[in-house]
Amino acid sequence: MNHKKIEFFKKDQLVYKEFPFVSEGISAGFPSPADDFKEPRISLDRELIDNEDATFFARVRGNSMVNAGLSDGDLLIIDKSKEPLDDKIAVCFIDGEFTVKRLKIDKDCIYLVPENESYQPIKVTKENDLIIWGIVTYVIKKL
Repeated sequence: MNHKKIEFFKKDQLVYKEFPFVSEGISAGFPSPADDFKEPRISLDRELIDNEDATFFARVRGNSMVNAGLSDGDLLIIDKSKEPLDDKIAVCFIDGEFTVKRLKIDKDCIYLVPENESYQPIKVTKENDLIIWGIVTYVIKKL
């Protein structure tokens, strides 16, 4: 297995910082005139983190998940308290290495499935040492 290392970050102690929020949404069609108005505020911590103690961040390294929208350098929000269900994207520790893949859980087997045709699924057998470390809940990307 040739997986690049995943760089993990633990969120600093939760301090809710609120930012201006356009609650009406942003038009992707023709712009509409806007008056000066005061909008409500939003906290990204409250929006993106369900369980502070179980939440970690990591950067994607590599391109095995590009078709799922995870590109090299993207920031993942990972919740270790979420149940690892079929079809979820998970950060896994397999045979001493971290990787991020989609879970395919059959009754007799687990597959770690990449979202890039250049990579093959990993069939997890009794010989593998697998820990499903956490479930990816959000991806933050720079445009």
